[in-house]
Amino acid sequence: MEMHIHGLRRFLGRLWKADGGQALTELGLLLPVLVLMLIGTVELARLAYVAIEVSNAAHAGAQYGAQSIIYASDTVGIQNAAANDAANITLASTVPTLSYTCSDGTTPTGSPLICASGAEVEGILTVVTSTSFNPLFHVGGLGTSFTLNGRDQQTVLIQ
Repeated sequence: MEMHIHGLRRFLGRLWKADGGQALTELGLLLPVLVLMLIGTVELARLAYVAIEVSNAAHAGAQYGAQSIIYASDTVGIQNAAANDAANITLASTVPTLSYTCSDGTTPTGSPLICASGAEVEGILTVVTSTSFNPLFHVGGLGTSFTLNGRDQQTVLIQ
């Protein structure tokens, strides 16, 4: 029996001197930092994804409107093209704006629009989209919601 107690004492002595507890303590101290870094990475990835979606939606709307002057004047069609491209998010607004210029940089005049230099009249279609981003985790002082905007501009040739 004494041999058994002596062996047990020797085993417990080795455990007491082992470094296994140090690794567990280090893990306990660093785990909250690692979890915060993971949460921050996820939030940043979500923010980047929504920003890309909003920007791509503006581009899709502008491409739809750039097909012709008829499409450039179709506000509902532009809004639908933008919303269809951003199917995973809800756009707060899609605002198309059509302005006119001459291909040589001058301003067209009259009705119908003509360029004094004989250059082509071009339509400049600008589409601005926006949405609200709500982070899953809120940090004090940063607010609870962010507005993200997308913008694209296309030239529409007027014949």
